[in-house]
Amino acid sequence: MDDWQSNRRIVLPKSIAIKKHHLDTLVKHAKSTFPDESCALLFGKDEDDQVKISEVFLVENSQKSQTQFSISNEDLIRGYRDAESAGLDVVGIFHSHPHSEAAPSAMDKRFMEVNPVVWVIFSNKSGQFKAYVLENEAVPLTIKIV
Repeated sequence: MDDWQSNRRIVLPKSIAIKKHHLDTLVKHAKSTFPDESCALLFGKDEDDQVKISEVFLVENSQKSQTQFSISNEDLIRGYRDAESAGLDVVGIFHSHPHSEAAPSAMDKRFMEVNPVVWVIFSNKSGQFKAYVLENEAVPLTIKIV
């Protein structure tokens, strides 16, 4: 079994818990990179049926694209080290959709397969956040603001 497969969750979360100021930070980041997609790593803990977000780790979209995002290897390594130093895990990936709704694209779904964490998407178009995990398809989660 590949390492990434052994890290796949057994119990799918039903919700994420995130603080309002973290959502505000993500909105500001999405607006600052517009018209390109923005991205970030989400640190916290996966507690069975809920993922609790404790920190937002903003990163640059190395693709500088309006329809795709990529996080550099350097930012990923730095993010995982920072999370570990804080006693947290990387529990989610955030990105924005500047010109479309907050639903996973076909490309997002492909990347969700190899990154089995919560995916949070913000739509600059509608101002909405949505969260998903991938089972056989993208499953929406409830976002609880704490």
